[in-house]
Amino acid sequence: MFDLTPALDKVRSMIRGIIEALPNLIVALVVFALFVLLASLLKRIIKHITERADMPPTAQLVLGRLVHGIVILLGILLALPVIYPNFTAAQVIQALGIGGVAIGFAFRDILQNFLAGILLFITQPFKIGDQIIVREYEGTVQDIQTRATLIKSYDGRLIVIPNSDLFTQSVTVNTAFPTRRSEYDFGIGYGDDLELAKQLIVEAIGGVDFTLQDPRPEAFLVGLGPSTVNIRARWWTPSQRSDVIHMKARVIEAVKIKLTKAGIDLPYTTYQVLFHDQTEETDGIRARQREGWPSRPGEDDPRPARVVDG
Repeated sequence: MFDLTPALDKVRSMIRGIIEALPNLIVALVVFALFVLLASLLKRIIKHITERADMPPTAQLVLGRLVHGIVILLGILLALPVIYPNFTAAQVIQALGIGGVAIGFAFRDILQNFLAGILLFITQPFKIGDQIIVREYEGTVQDIQTRATLIKSYDGRLIVIPNSDLFTQSVTVNTAFPTRRSEYDFGIGYGDDLELAKQLIVEAIGGVDFTLQDPRPEAFLVGLGPSTVNIRARWWTPSQRSDVIHMKARVIEAVKIKLTKAGIDLPYTTYQVLFHDQTEETDGIRARQREGWPSRPGEDDPRPARVVDG
């Protein structure tokens, strides 16, 4: 017959160990339950704070989950040593540190984008609905996720940009402020009245609807071109791209009509073409050719190499 005494002794020992560990287990469960309640409470507090700060719903959700997870992890680290006195929190942290290094190398890009997303939620350099420029990409922010930010380009395409790129590179936020300045250069003729042209340009801009009068439109000289005197016009509009583009088209049209009615010339580039007489006796001698210009004072006019019959 089989001797069941060793097996029964082991069972009794296990039951005895469970009974002895039962108080510690109860205490550990109470500690863990308190941390669960604390995590839920902190999650609600974070949600309330982020709502008052007018943060996007995605940011509220991510921050709440992050705080909730950290508190739960702390509860586990404190509850385990209560059940197993020989198993300290330092050992758990050490094990997590070794595993964290391996996980960090394997998911480096994902973790980098996740952390960048958290920092973007906190710092809020831009928000959903803003129009931004990142490198060669430009569009309206549709969503800010933990890994990437979604942008809708102006021609209706979806652009997915990793959060790490947005956090480490320069980002132009066109709608960060309610107004935005636009400019355009107009070229008038050299014989036209410069002060009158500047006055007419400012008046034309002021007559366009939705262009702002504070700051006032302005026009000033910026350069002398080959055929024109260049005047730069500046004006302010709402910062949305649609407003900027449409107002610019209306301003250019209004200024053109105003200057034309006042007799101000808007010349296009002109060129002077000089034809060289290929029958001159100096043809082919570059040092003696003058490319069709009249002879210098005291010099004879160029002589033909041969007489061309009429």
